[in-house]
Amino acid sequence: MARRDEFKNDEVVSHEYEETIISINRCSKVVKGGRNFSFGALVVVGNRNGKVGYGYGKANEVADAIRKGGEIARKSVLDIPMNGVTIPHDVETRFGGAKILLRPASTGTGLIAGGAIRSILELGGIHDVLAKSLGSNNPLNVAKATFKAIEALTSRDQIMAKRGISK
Repeated sequence: MARRDEFKNDEVVSHEYEETIISINRCSKVVKGGRNFSFGALVVVGNRNGKVGYGYGKANEVADAIRKGGEIARKSVLDIPMNGVTIPHDVETRFGGAKILLRPASTGTGLIAGGAIRSILELGGIHDVLAKSLGSNNPLNVAKATFKAIEALTSRDQIMAKRGISK
């Protein structure tokens, strides 16, 4: 039987990513002896240079939930297609009740976004963008909708390669 520490090599562990906690949820379960609490932590990691990921860790202690969320986030890192320090084009996505609008902005505009979207885009290294969150303000759904929007982004080079056009 394989031991637990033999699998450590499979994990993607990197110390170059910054970590931000977006939200911590407390859940209670009523049992015979009282209440049992458990926690869920939404964590975002990024290198501020076009790579960002998120994870949702659950545990009986807050610190363990944050650690698990960070590990999951490091395994789900995405590349953000960027046009300088902004995004290449407008994008609008939905996840559950959350609707996200991202629009590129001219240099010097700054990151105009709030809540979970702001944390994700900051850690992704995007400096100039206009963002709006409509509908649900549930941080987990907003984060998932933001990542869906990032996945929907395509750079000019990717589109030209898909069409078979060389520069």
